[in-house]
Amino acid sequence: MTNRLVVFDCDGTLVDSQHGICTAMTRTFEEANLPPPDRLAILSVVGLSLPHAIARLLPDAEDDYHHHLADRYKLAFQAMRKAEGVQEPLYPGIADLIVALDDEGWMLGVATGKSDRGLALCLAHHDIAHHFVTLQTADRHPSKPHPSMLLAAMADAGASPETTVMIGDTSFDIAMALAAGTRAIGVGWGYHAPTELVEAGAQAVAMDSAQLHAHIGAA
Repeated sequence: MTNRLVVFDCDGTLVDSQHGICTAMTRTFEEANLPPPDRLAILSVVGLSLPHAIARLLPDAEDDYHHHLADRYKLAFQAMRKAEGVQEPLYPGIADLIVALDDEGWMLGVATGKSDRGLALCLAHHDIAHHFVTLQTADRHPSKPHPSMLLAAMADAGASPETTVMIGDTSFDIAMALAAGTRAIGVGWGYHAPTELVEAGAQAVAMDSAQLHAHIGAA
């Protein structure tokens, strides 16, 4: 018998990290003497691995330059965290939802475009790391929507596609779930519109944590 697994995206699903992401991206572009993208453009690429995200924001640049700016972004974010702190609050009800799912016997995981370091700091700050049996990040996988992160999460948890649910706020999360053969539930409080999530193939879109809990239970 395979285990039941819920895999969460992080930015825009578990935590609202838009301020830090937008600030770090703006500083990265400004330090490179480039006009910074607007906030909505930045939010539209949250969830992709950094070089892929920057390639969408700066499509005419060479691939090597995308990687260069990705490294500069990491430095900007780390400097900001050290000097100012980075606010990444949990969305309402998420902490209670994680505890409830854990109590119900679900295995829990994260699949995120964050780095290992960034995810560890985020989960430790909110004291929820111990609930998760598998953590998959951009440090060790191709960018979403490639299914690699979900496939690794299922292997870690002893789950199958039929017993796994991916929870995310972007079309990239939904496409990753479909590529891995799992079910996909969107959340309406993140960075892509609910209509985008439905069009991408989400079986449902939750508008609050209670609705998400119900959708997971019905999955």
